[in-house]
Order: sequence, then C-alpha cells, then structure tokens
Amino acid sequence: MESTIRTVEIMREKALAVQTVFTTVAGLREAFSYAVELTGSQGGKTLAAPGLGGEDRRELAALCEQRGISLVWENLRGHLGRIHTGFTVAQWGIAETGTVVLDSTSEDVRIASMLSETHIAVVPRSAVKPGAVDLAGELQEMMKRPGSYVAFISGASRTADIERVLTIGVHGPQEFHILISGENGG
Repeated sequence: MESTIRTVEIMREKALAVQTVFTTVAGLREAFSYAVELTGSQGGKTLAAPGLGGEDRRELAALCEQRGISLVWENLRGHLGRIHTGFTVAQWGIAETGTVVLDSTSEDVRIASMLSETHIAVVPRSAVKPGAVDLAGELQEMMKRPGSYVAFISGASRTADIERVLTIGVHGPQEFHILISGENGG
C-alpha cells in the first residue's frame, strides 16, 4: 500500500511538471461529475466518452443533460471540430514520466484523446506502475492483437517548432487532466 501511494505521488510530481492537471477521485462516478463540471465551466457543449456503455453511459448522459452538454460515445468522426472534452479510461499510468497509456485501437478513442480541446483520462490507482519497464509484459500482449494502437500521453499537446517558442494545443488538446481513481482516491 505504501509503495502504491509513493508511486502515485511520483506520477503526480511528473505530471505537474508538464502542466498536467492531476487529481484523485473515489471512482468513475466522481470522474463523471468532474468531467461534466469542467466542460460546463469552460463553456464546452460536447463531451465525448467512447467505450462507455450500459449504466455508466446512462449516468454520464444524465449529468450532461443537467448541464446542457451533449454526450457522444460513438461515430465521433461525425463530430469533428465540435468535441470540447474527451473522456477516456486508460489502461495504465507510468509514474516516472507522468504518462498515461491508452489503448487507442478504436478510432473513437483516438479522436476523443487527440481532437478535443480538453482530454480527461481516468487511471485506476492499481494500474499506476513505477516505470515503463514494469509494463513490458502487458504491452507485448496488447501488441499481439492485429491493428493495435497504443498511445503514451504525457501532458497537453506541445511544440516548439516555430522559432523555439513553446506553444500548447497545436497538435492536440490544450489541457490534459489525469484522474487517479480507486482506493484512497478523492
């Protein structure tokens, strides 16, 4: 337990170093509230949450409806340019770099995580690993699937291509939020 707490603390430090917003939540329900409140406070009108189904999707849809936010979860290509917040559930976090590892095989997940203004990634506390090497076996298994696409996300989109001036949000989201969920969260 103590090592998990320290691992999450290291991830927080590294994520904050690259201007990522980092917080803990008790679970998915609290993450939904966070996403809806953030979207509304930023003036967003559309939240994309690919991969959510069943009761989770119904609960998020109800929260969105209360705030006047449209929820989309599939066929996101038809919503390009209108997605304010992308909401994803990541497979792992890497503490040593403040990185989220996301199975992005689904085009909808890629769109939500790369073409939204704000990306919120939920990472289960138990899935935060000390370093990338700690994921070697899991990543090898994942990559055995044909057409696999895995994204490693560390902070908001950034570039310094133009006269070495750092610019945020040119090639992707302007803001990146990591929500650590689970035991001792929130």
